[in-house]
Amino acid sequence: MAKPRVNAVVVGAGAGGGIVAKELAEAGLSVVFLERGDWPRYDRHNDDELVSQRTPVLGNPYGPDDARYRRVVENPDGSPSIVLPSEGAYSNNAGCVGGGTVSYGAMAWRYMPQDFRMRSTYGAVEGSTLEDWPVSYEDLEPYYEKAEYEVGVAGDYSDNPFGGPRKKPFPMPAFPYNKEGKRVVEATRRMGLHPFPIPMLRNSVPYNGRPACIHMRSCVGFACPVDAKSGSQNTVIPRALATGNCEVRTGCVVAEVRVDDRGRARGVRYFDSEGRGWEQESDLVIVSASATETARLLLNSKSKLFPNGAGNTHDWVGRNLQGHGYVGAFGIAEDEVYEEAGPGATVAFCDFNHGNAGLVGGGLLANEFIALPYTFCEVRPPGEPRWGKAHKDFQRQNYKRVIRLYGPIQEIPNFSARVTVDPTVKDAWGIPVCRLSGTRHPYDQKLGEFMSGKAERVLQEMGAIRTWRGRLGLGLSGGQHQAGTCRMGNDPTTSVTNRYGQVHDIDNLFIADGSLHVSNGGFNPVLTIMAMAYWVSGHIVSGWKGSAFR
Repeated sequence: MAKPRVNAVVVGAGAGGGIVAKELAEAGLSVVFLERGDWPRYDRHNDDELVSQRTPVLGNPYGPDDARYRRVVENPDGSPSIVLPSEGAYSNNAGCVGGGTVSYGAMAWRYMPQDFRMRSTYGAVEGSTLEDWPVSYEDLEPYYEKAEYEVGVAGDYSDNPFGGPRKKPFPMPAFPYNKEGKRVVEATRRMGLHPFPIPMLRNSVPYNGRPACIHMRSCVGFACPVDAKSGSQNTVIPRALATGNCEVRTGCVVAEVRVDDRGRARGVRYFDSEGRGWEQESDLVIVSASATETARLLLNSKSKLFPNGAGNTHDWVGRNLQGHGYVGAFGIAEDEVYEEAGPGATVAFCDFNHGNAGLVGGGLLANEFIALPYTFCEVRPPGEPRWGKAHKDFQRQNYKRVIRLYGPIQEIPNFSARVTVDPTVKDAWGIPVCRLSGTRHPYDQKLGEFMSGKAERVLQEMGAIRTWRGRLGLGLSGGQHQAGTCRMGNDPTTSVTNRYGQVHDIDNLFIADGSLHVSNGGFNPVLTIMAMAYWVSGHIVSGWKGSAFR
């Protein structure tokens, strides 16, 4: 069955898709938003740690659900394993209106200027596909600023000498340091480092009609009960709907982008919440479904001109899957450092993101979000019992005394870390599922060990009576920071889109999510995804010529 034609279909209502829909609708285009999940509601997903956290034990509250979704992950020996969304190997990103911005930690980092020119800065890395981005920090700076003001970021870079230049301060004041954060500040300053407040996509004061943060300890991994956390579901998507030009259809699973014999996207085929099949014709298609699902959709979109999937002429769709290895160290303080007020993470330092002798890139380090009791069960020094009385004693004695300094590292992309579609396994709608394969680049372990050592040294300076490091394995990276599978570039033979997210050879098909990232920086990627969505949208709006686009 066919629906009335519209100007644009946007697939996926997360960080990127919400912004694209808002920008196009405000420019006067008619937009249909297709989202596989539903609108999130706190009363359905409260702060029950076992049920409602983003990485839960008893389900997957923000979707997708275990009953209808699955993926195939290749084991080291090449054998396949079927995994469900609630299992870590699935590399899930939430399936609901707002996507991961509903339950994320909300750190709002701009990438550094060097992050956009990694190949020029460091040269080639053997066995990697490390390259420069086709856009620069200077290109994106106005769009970072727009995201910070329209979505809402609290921060203060006065004490951060490493960030790229900015024309305006943050729109909201930074959150204050907590007890733990103050100790990090004191220790790092003694060491000659440069701590500063973490920029956050949450309201430190009332902003844009939403209240200030109430500092619940159950913040990261959960929805906000008062909407103080800034996501696409409570900022840009309502603005898109207010134009009257945008319609959000929830419970809709997109099976393929339809590409005609002239090589143009003519719309999408999808299933609604009742399982009925539909075709939605459109002048433009913008895919923002996450690095794994965007690649899957393009690979499943086969046509006469693109028998291997839309945009996949040169076998780059699904390649270079990256997430973030999180590394750092744990320390036990002599006294209690715990504060009940959330989110817990208040201070960071970026002294080791670049300029580390003999290394490529680096990463930030920050004190961590509050670990609720069940999650804290995983925080144990090597050799410490993980069950029985000794396990419980450690939990009681140290829950309020453990300090964590952690952060994401700049992973090195490689061609073999990838998304394909499985030849036999299908989801509940009969659509071939993602098949994930490959590993991290071996270099990531070297960088991870370096960063963990730096974190441990700070904890020792803080007076920790016991410290231990986190270790990074070589398993495939993805997860909630997934990126890279439809990288942008100037050369169609080594990239999927041009510098504006426009798929090579299909001029009315665009991508606007982390798939575009050539490399993923040493930072949480969401603000860059938002800035890129504004950048892509600006190009679409400026080039819009009625029902045609070139």
